[in-house]
Amino acid sequence: MDSTMQDEPLLLSQMLDYGMYANADSKIVTYDGQGFRSKTFLETGKRAIQLSNALSDCGVEIFDRVATFCFNHQQHMECLLAIPSMGAIVHTINVRIDPDQIRYNIRHAQDKVLIYDHEAAPYLSKVRDVLEDIKLFIKIGDADDLGLKNVVDYEEFIADKPTTFNWPQIDEKKGAFLCYTSGTTGDPKGVLYSHRSTWIHSYIAMTKHVSAFSQDDTVALIVPLFHGNSWGMSYPCWLAGSDIVFPHRFVQPPHLVRIFNHTRPTYANGVPTIWNDLLSYSENHEVDLSSFREIVSGGSAVSKSLIEAYKRRFGVNLVQIWGMTELLIGAYSRPPRGVLEEERIDWLAKTGKLAPGIQMRITDEDGKELPRDGIASGEFEIKGPTVTGNFFGQSYPERFNNGWLRTGDVGSLTPDYYMQISDRSKDVIKSGGEWISSSDLENLIMGHPKVAEAAIVAVPDEKWEERPLACIVLKPMEVATAEELRNWLKERVVKWWVPERWCFIKEVPRTSVGKFDKKVLRARYKENKLEVFYFKD
Repeated sequence: MDSTMQDEPLLLSQMLDYGMYANADSKIVTYDGQGFRSKTFLETGKRAIQLSNALSDCGVEIFDRVATFCFNHQQHMECLLAIPSMGAIVHTINVRIDPDQIRYNIRHAQDKVLIYDHEAAPYLSKVRDVLEDIKLFIKIGDADDLGLKNVVDYEEFIADKPTTFNWPQIDEKKGAFLCYTSGTTGDPKGVLYSHRSTWIHSYIAMTKHVSAFSQDDTVALIVPLFHGNSWGMSYPCWLAGSDIVFPHRFVQPPHLVRIFNHTRPTYANGVPTIWNDLLSYSENHEVDLSSFREIVSGGSAVSKSLIEAYKRRFGVNLVQIWGMTELLIGAYSRPPRGVLEEERIDWLAKTGKLAPGIQMRITDEDGKELPRDGIASGEFEIKGPTVTGNFFGQSYPERFNNGWLRTGDVGSLTPDYYMQISDRSKDVIKSGGEWISSSDLENLIMGHPKVAEAAIVAVPDEKWEERPLACIVLKPMEVATAEELRNWLKERVVKWWVPERWCFIKEVPRTSVGKFDKKVLRARYKENKLEVFYFKD
């Protein structure tokens, strides 16, 4: 039986309109490394509409790709609002990835226009050879022209344009914005989010289970907008009327302290590296986080020791979030009701509870579903209205199992949908036929008071096929030996989990999204570029 409800499409143009009028007085604050500038949502929305008109006047049509090559600031947010509202597709390019991947993304997306800022211009200069097919370049601020033709200034481009636009009525399932995975294996994969999925994801992100954004919040979006629109959090802020704080590219501890002191955020997102660095900085500098109701960390697993340190030193809950480019937010580490206070840290250290609207299961190596009992371990598979069903212009059937997206994450799932990741499928260590969780080992070792970071990678072993190699980053001014750390770990895990091989490194190599890049460590080990301490019991 058909519903009697209206079937108006969910479009980004409606979101733009709602935010600029319903939340007219909310602000977007941008930090430029020296000071702060601010625009209201109403001012930002009008400027976004002017951008839509300017792009339309220069020939941008429905479904054309308009790329952004920018850090986090107000004009970038205007692009995220304007471009999909006019029916085009905004392609946010990660400025920090390898130039070859940038080249691939621009070519594959077939971008027609590219908008870039001053700070990102040096990265753009490295891929000049693929820019000849782009029809128009729009520079923000005092960005260099880079010797390119057809370069216009952003402010001049939108100046005097109308602040009204006859928005097209398109299918809500058509593309709104495009992001590419970081391409750690093979070519980057494009995920084309629809207007519908963006609306639904924004609703999910605004729930109490996830962010609970409201007009009472000031949200520091530290995660770059080129990472899935800051993990999909920019649009929910716009809908909720939360003041938004953009740090541009200035996310080092001294800058963050200045940003937090000036804007007094209630909420922020960031990768564990950001929060580890800020914690270390606080040992010798004053850091005031008293305005926060919550800080969110994601991109890679968050150690229990880091969560404990934030609660102890700052009185702030550091909440873990899980997601991926293919779905944005997937789970949030909310403790269940009735949990004793002394148990909350253990729950916050778990991967999280599945977000509403997402379906999840775990499967074995043959793709067979396993029990949702919190014990069985398998690969997480997901589906839902915010999960990609394919990749832009590409087909990767191996990533899907009868319509379920294979995440590549391995772990367990409880009856009430709490997930606990134990590893990435490619990072799990199989030693003598038994599995060792590199993630669990990393979290345990990072609990040592002298250890800043630990990365565990599988390396070949004549007897056991694979064994863990522990790569350790010590805290500043700390000194420790491999034997000391190994003996400490022996008291906390079963004997056969304890690595025989240890090395000390200055920093853990990372992918563009902040995850440990273990393939680099494996390559260094293979090429004998690591000083390894070997223990033979």
